[in-house]
Amino acid sequence: MQKRIYLASQSPRRLELLRQIGVDAMVLPLRQQGGRADVDETPVNSEKAVDYVTRVARMKVEAGAMAVAGRRLPQMPILAADTAVAVDGMILGKPTSAEQAAAWLRGYSGKTHKVHSGVAVAWDGQVQVALSTSSVRFRELSEDEIAAYVMSREPMDKAGGYGIQGRAAVFIEHIAGSYSGVMGLPLFETATLLREVGLSVL
Repeated sequence: MQKRIYLASQSPRRLELLRQIGVDAMVLPLRQQGGRADVDETPVNSEKAVDYVTRVARMKVEAGAMAVAGRRLPQMPILAADTAVAVDGMILGKPTSAEQAAAWLRGYSGKTHKVHSGVAVAWDGQVQVALSTSSVRFRELSEDEIAAYVMSREPMDKAGGYGIQGRAAVFIEHIAGSYSGVMGLPLFETATLLREVGLSVL
């Protein structure tokens, strides 16, 4: 019975979510080389958001497996995840400027968008991948609210430019799907994959 895993992510939110379900995770940073991460997260041409998040999650976990082997670390299951917001088929990553974050928030105002989270687990030479898709509806936002939220700097390191677990919670009128998936790690799918590799969850 496995007791610990590697988390191929430096996201404190994902680490916190794993702890929430009783999983002991050790952060496995993917190295930066020449200013680039081990995984290129650039979407390919015309790639659908569901394909993008599962592909990147798989690439991250495979990079994690290579890191474990290359650094001769103890063998444990490796978990990775990726989350993307999709609006009208367009994949939104993390905003590159305050202006972009504000524009995205205006686009969410009074509308519903999709949040896709892919999660992957590597163990014993195998990689398993799962997908979670949620619908999130924002209430109408005023320009003052958008400006105040952008000024908080919270949008700048979040996929899609907002954090459901942060101040943006007051904007969200309805969610259909996985709250933890919108945060960045769908716990139902994660627990299912971890149980399949023999990890005790809860």
